[in-house]
Amino acid sequence: MDAPVSASKPRSLGALAGTAGFALASLTGFVALFAGLGTRWGWWDYRTGFSILTVAVWSGLIAAAISVVAIANALRHGPRRALIFGIHGLIIGALVFGVPWFVVHEGRKLPPIHDITTDTEDPPAFVAVLPLRKDSPNTVEYGGAELAAQQKKGYPDLGPATLPMPPRAAFELALDVARRSGWEIVAAAAGDNRIEATATTDWFGFKDDIVIRIKPKDAGSRVDVRSVSRVGRSDLGTNARRIREFLRQLTAGKTNP
Repeated sequence: MDAPVSASKPRSLGALAGTAGFALASLTGFVALFAGLGTRWGWWDYRTGFSILTVAVWSGLIAAAISVVAIANALRHGPRRALIFGIHGLIIGALVFGVPWFVVHEGRKLPPIHDITTDTEDPPAFVAVLPLRKDSPNTVEYGGAELAAQQKKGYPDLGPATLPMPPRAAFELALDVARRSGWEIVAAAAGDNRIEATATTDWFGFKDDIVIRIKPKDAGSRVDVRSVSRVGRSDLGTNARRIREFLRQLTAGKTNP
């Protein structure tokens, strides 16, 4: 007579673990999402957002562990509902923990810098965006030889683009690529062949400023780009990726200025 009661205990524990794991994973996913969106919307500063995200990340790992217990129990004793909850809890918890962990892990392989340029000897200078950065912790004063050495070690592939067209045509092409990249154009100084813009990251809403400088080179043009974060010591590779993508689109469209 005791067997059915004893058998029901693992089933109840499995159902409870499945529900708990899924609920916690869902909550951590919600918290992780709003850690960034709250920063973007100005509810708190980015440090608070990172603290909230950290709590969500480790809670996601706990949720994944609880879900693994639920899955193991459900495979032995059922019920099927506990198995479904456990699988979903594991997936959500693993994503909440795994994605930020992977980004940070990969970012730590890169130099802890936030000012990236295709010309480390004579970096393009900002003009129009300076008033927008007056309250930013990071300045646009270039870090000199030490920063250049860190960049060359972390991003040895970065360099200027050469276009087979006069500077004015290169300027128009670069401006079009910048707009298609979703950047906010702050200045388009055709007389100086200089473009300044601001890019905003999707999740946390971090603002990075970009300056594009175009000079004549032989029968064509040389295009240099600089991208600088307003906050944070390390950009986890964001500015370098932005410059690479811009230059990729620029050189891909060089035959259609």
